[in-house]
This record gives sequence, C-alpha cells and structure tokens, in this order.
Amino acid sequence: MSSRRDKANAIRVLAMDAVQQASSGHPGAPMGMADIAEALWTSVLRHNPANPQWANRDRFVLSNGHGSMLLYALLHLTGYDLSADDLRQFRQLGSKTPGHPEYGYAPGVETTTGPLGQGLANAVGMALAEKVLSATFNQTDESGFFHELVNHHTYVFAGDGCLMEGISHEVCSLAGTLGLGKLICIYDDNGISIDGEVQEWFSDDTPARFEAYGWQVIPAIDGHDGEAVLAALQNAKTNLTQPTLICCRTQIGFGSPTKAGTAASHGAPLGVEEVQATRNQLDWSFEPFEIPQALLADWNCVDQGQLLEAEWNDQFSAYQAQFPALAKEYKRRLAGELPSDWTEQMGNLLAQTQAAANSTASRTASGQTIGWLSALLPELIGGSADLSGSNNTIWPEAKPVSTSEGGNYIYYGVREFGMTAIANGMALHGGLIPFTGTFLMFMEYARNAVRMSALMGLRNIHVYSHDSIGQGEDGPTHQPVEQLTSLRTTPGMNVWRPCDAVETVAAWCSAIENSSGPSALVLSRQTLAHQQRSPAQLADVGRGGYILVEPDQTPQALILATGSEVEICRNAAHSLAELGIPTRLVSLPCAEIFALQSSDYQEAVLPSSLRSRVAVEAAHGAYWSKWVGLDGSIVSLDTFGESGPGAEVMAHFGFTADKVVAAVQESVDRADS
Repeated sequence: MSSRRDKANAIRVLAMDAVQQASSGHPGAPMGMADIAEALWTSVLRHNPANPQWANRDRFVLSNGHGSMLLYALLHLTGYDLSADDLRQFRQLGSKTPGHPEYGYAPGVETTTGPLGQGLANAVGMALAEKVLSATFNQTDESGFFHELVNHHTYVFAGDGCLMEGISHEVCSLAGTLGLGKLICIYDDNGISIDGEVQEWFSDDTPARFEAYGWQVIPAIDGHDGEAVLAALQNAKTNLTQPTLICCRTQIGFGSPTKAGTAASHGAPLGVEEVQATRNQLDWSFEPFEIPQALLADWNCVDQGQLLEAEWNDQFSAYQAQFPALAKEYKRRLAGELPSDWTEQMGNLLAQTQAAANSTASRTASGQTIGWLSALLPELIGGSADLSGSNNTIWPEAKPVSTSEGGNYIYYGVREFGMTAIANGMALHGGLIPFTGTFLMFMEYARNAVRMSALMGLRNIHVYSHDSIGQGEDGPTHQPVEQLTSLRTTPGMNVWRPCDAVETVAAWCSAIENSSGPSALVLSRQTLAHQQRSPAQLADVGRGGYILVEPDQTPQALILATGSEVEICRNAAHSLAELGIPTRLVSLPCAEIFALQSSDYQEAVLPSSLRSRVAVEAAHGAYWSKWVGLDGSIVSLDTFGESGPGAEVMAHFGFTADKVVAAVQESVDRADS
C-alpha cells in the first residue's frame, strides 16, 4: 500500500510536468495542496468516478482555479475519464484540460473557476441547495425510519486570493448566518501571491474573521501532514450546524528545491532543471506523466464509488416504495424537466393576463407571475439583495430559508455579487431554478457573476427592476443607462424588457424554459399601459419581437421599441398616420429570442425593404444600430440621467411622442433622398 506522501507526490509531478510541457500555468498551488487533496479525495469525499453526475455525490470546488492541475490530476488518478494524454494537452486549444477548470469540459469539474472567490460563492450555493432539497425530500416513514435521500457535503479549496476578494465576505457571512453545516472550506494558507509574500497587504486574522461569521474554525493544521488533515476533515463533518473553515499552513511549490515557498513557483513553469531537481528531492524516478500501476491502483476510487452509489440506489428504492410521489418529483427536478402541463398552464396564464388588460408596472406584474409560478414549480427559489419589496421578488406564500428551516426564498442582504454567484452554485447543483433580484443599476456589483452564469450556460434568472431614467427621483446613481447594452452583448444571455404585464409573463415563461443559459428580466418601477393584441399577436409575443401596431396602408416607416417606450411609440405611430406616414410599431422585448426565429419570420416583421426605421429606448443607443441600418435613427441616451419625477425626466431627455415623430420624419426623408 502506497503511503499518503507517495500518493500526494503523484499530484505534484503531474502538475509540474503538465505546466512545464504547456510552458505556462501554476504549479505552486497543486504542489502545495497535494497532501490536503490526497486526504480528502481518497478518505473522505463520496463520489463515483464512473458516474460523475451521481445525484448524492459530495461536491468539490477548486476556488483557486489557477491551480487547475490539482483538480485534473485528482480526476485522472481517481479514475475519471481523463487520460494521461488529456493531461499532456493541458492548456491546449480544444483539450479537456484548459488553463482554468471549465464547467462541461471534463467530467468531475463542478463549476468554472478562475475569477477568485466565485468558486467559494458557488460552493455556498451548492451547500444551500443541499439544505433546501434535504428539507423537502428527506422524510420519516410510518415506522419511524428517517430516509436521508439528500445527504452530501460540499468541499471547497480556497487560497489567500479568494479570501482577499470582497465576495468571500459576502458569501461566508451569509453561509454562517444560515448555518450551512455541510459546507467545509479548506484554506490553503501559503502566504504567497503573484506579487510575493502577502503579509505586506493581507494581514487579517482569518480564523477570527470566520468565527465572527459564525463558522467553526479548525486552525493551524499542517497541510503537509495527511493524517492531521484527515482528522480535521472528520471533525468538520460532525458539525452540522455551522460551516467549517480548516486552516492549513502549506508551502507553495512543496518539493521544489529552490522555488518552494516563493512567488517563483506560483504562476510559471519551474524550468527543466528545477523539474529534475524536484524529482530527485521527491525520490520520483518515473518519466513525465508516468504513474506506476501500483500507485494508480491505490488511488483509484471507481470500485468504492460504485459501491457508494449502489448503496444510495438501494436507499432510493426503499424511499420510492414509501414515498412514490416525492420520488417521482425528485427525479423530475434532478432531470431539469418541467411539469407535463407546463405549456398548457402558461398559455392559459398568458391569455388571462391579456384579457385582464391591467395597466401596471412590470415589476408588479413580475411579482404576480412569480407567485403563480411558485405553485406550479416547487423548484423555483428566489431572493433579493435587500430589495424584496422593491423588486417584487417575494410573494405571500414564500417561505424564507433560515438556520433551522429550508424554504423557497432567500433574504440575501446587501450582497449583489455574492447573491448572483450563490445562485449560480444552486443552478449547478441541480434540482432548483434560482432567480435573484436587484435594481438594474446594481447589476454592476454582480457583473462578473452574471457573466459566469452565461459562460457556464446556467438557468439563472436575473430579475432587475427600476429599469431606466423613468424611475425618476433617485437620480443618476440609480438610473441605468449603459447596463442594457452590457447585458445584451453578453454571449448566451437573453435580455427581456417587457412593455406590459403580458410581455412580462412571456418573459418569465421563456426564462424558465431556457435550460441552457441565463435570462435577464428588466422591469419598470413606473406603470406601463396595457397593449391591445389580437390572438395572432399574442401568439407571437414569445418570439421576442412582433408587430404590435400595423397601419391601414402599406407602412412607410417602422419603429422599434421596448419597455415603457412602447406606449410612447404607439402614440407616435397614430400621429404619423394622421400626418400621412403609415408606420409599423414593432415591440422587441427580447432581441436574442427574435434573432433565433426563422428568416421568413424576421423578414415579415422587419422587411429589408423598409429602410426608414427608428429605435426608441431610454438607455444607451449603441446596441440598436444593427437593427435600424444606415438610414435609421435612434432615440436614446448618451448621457447619465437626472433627478426628478419620472415623467418629467423622460420628457427632459426627449422620450416623447413628438420627438419620435420627428425622428421618423427625418428617417423617411433620408430614405427618399
């Protein structure tokens, strides 16, 4: 039987060999954390390399994702479908082993990590998902036997950089408050970052900091003593009421004769001579990427993993016999499937909303829709960054998650970034559809986590109210201008800005159905007028763009609009008709969905021959150039807003029917000349 140190050294040599071959990468962290990783993955972690998606597996997150070779080495050694050839392709185009772990590239990679601190936040979300799902599905049968269908831990490795990032404060504070006892963070305290020894700029009392959050802290563990690490992990698992921070003191680049303990091993290959010297120091006589068969056998976790999953399958069979309805619901939610009557129910809701003809703020319509959806979709879980009432993200039947209870609503506090990254973690875990809320302006605080939801293709629904200068009195600090463009130019993001309650319902329907990416729902504070629609128009709302007003005569001009500006443009279209310029009004609440429609449909809505086009939106206008062409115009903003009553602010910046009429007339003149 190989020693723990021998097994850990396999990680070290694979990491330094891969980085050396790629001529880039970060060998230091994998070499320093190898002993910690060996103890966790071989003696504690419940996983099945033969089925990386086993529902009740423990989750592992490498938050310091620059140390990616640590994770790739672990996956390879324990028996996942990641070969030595895959390791040789480290950081190469098209490989399973990119420079930072990327979700969906290699089996066993639970999340994309690279932006420091967000992996830790994702882990909090995974642990939160486990808490919520266990509260729903774990049941006691008539005999008094407690069925723990959902029962797993989330482990996360984090370094100094993760803990310096502000997001770590946001999420770890909340994790302590909610008592996420199945979250265990191993802190790699090596005292080194890219710039050198961190004591010059990071002198926090980290154990005291986490104790203040309400965490259990296990301090001063020798991270190169596998048995000490194992004992700390076992201790951490016994505390189910507090998350645990295990502080492990390590030496970055452990094993390197001249670069260990220095920034030189952090983010660059060790060099050919140093690699050989490290082999000598570790007493490792094998060729690059070569692991002796006996050592591989001691590392392999496939048999153990299959046994663990088989035991859980037996548990599930017993559970299914006792609770057939819950078992069916569990399987549906883990598969990411919607209820069988989803299409019918949403069609009815859309028709009812059209018939009701209520003029209301889209944030209010969204809140009503959420309440309705929550009854149909028990997997829907929401929250807001201290703006629940303002975002209308909470509903009367919502059950807040607490230290002692599960639920379907999370009071995130003022933590926009942390909230969004936590929701990403819940989406990654599976079994839940998360949504979050804040003002559109404060999306900026969460921007990188929003980007990560798109990068990973997660069904995370971003609810943003107070959508424009039309919110008024709070002024330019709270009035978004450039944020819509930022969201719309994010690959994989669907952005909905509905013009009334009907389009708001359609936006929610689309967001729920979009299982391959995030959606942003951009909602108004101010009341929006209900728009009359024919049955055919109502059927087209979900296409992202459709003809809302068609003149009696062949249109000479076309107006595109979203949100509150649609009503302004409807009035403008009527005025233009009276002036002898028949004008089509197209509502374009989601250009991304519209762009997916057939070319015939797009041409029918936006005929290429109709060159007199005006786009109207109370935001930065750069995005709209692609839709209006060279002869078109854009009524938009190129400055920040002002404080004042919303209607007055809108008029001050030219968002009036008269301004739109003038813009259309100018566009017609250009097209005719």
